[in-house]
Amino acid sequence: MLSNPTLEKMKELNLLGMAKAFEDQLKTESYKKLSFEERLAYLIEMESLCRDNRKLASRLKNAKLRHGACIEDIDFTDGRKLDKNLILSLSKCKWIKEHRNVLITGVTGVGKSYIACALAHKACLEGYTALYMRVPKLFSELAVARGDGRYPKIIMALSKIDILIIDDWGLSKLNENERKDFLEIIEDRYELRSTIITGQVPVKKWHELIGEPTFADAILDRLIHNSYRIELSGESMRKIKNEIKDEPKEKDKK
Repeated sequence: MLSNPTLEKMKELNLLGMAKAFEDQLKTESYKKLSFEERLAYLIEMESLCRDNRKLASRLKNAKLRHGACIEDIDFTDGRKLDKNLILSLSKCKWIKEHRNVLITGVTGVGKSYIACALAHKACLEGYTALYMRVPKLFSELAVARGDGRYPKIIMALSKIDILIIDDWGLSKLNENERKDFLEIIEDRYELRSTIITGQVPVKKWHELIGEPTFADAILDRLIHNSYRIELSGESMRKIKNEIKDEPKEKDKK
């Protein structure tokens, strides 16, 4: 008689994992052989697992990762010059605990964004927060926010994210406001959070890209000295995938 009211109370208290586990216990005879403590422990374990899964789903949703990428699916083809040992080391997330950065460069299509998203995905699995943003959208949103009063709020929010991915860095030289915005973001995160930057322009040309020497020195000093660098080469991964897709099947060759 108490079963249904108990289930309803669990759901009312948002104990959804516990409610599901309790329903399983009611339907399965084998659970009756367990002691009260064992059954209670199972309910609590299932509730904890359910909450962890909801938190993970929320972190991944808020991260807005461009690719559904994971470390296991990264292509370590020799021509890419991608250090597998380095990637596996980064996948342990120690670099995040140490508040270090990752700078990924290479020509278009070689998989810079994918690797960045794979590292962020692994970080989300480990309980860290992440956010993916392309440079044009980042600066555009900050420009609008400066006008409507949301600027401090957005800068504060960016400073609290464990891993911030800044993608498509270096598409054009920074203007005065963009230099100030970028320094503000990097300064707030320096030695407190980790940043991943991807771009086609080699790191040695970033000083010129930023423009004003004083700002360039300040930004690069905070970005580069504690960073891991990944310099990709080889053909575009998009081109390779398209070529594979377009290859005639064996029966078509005959």
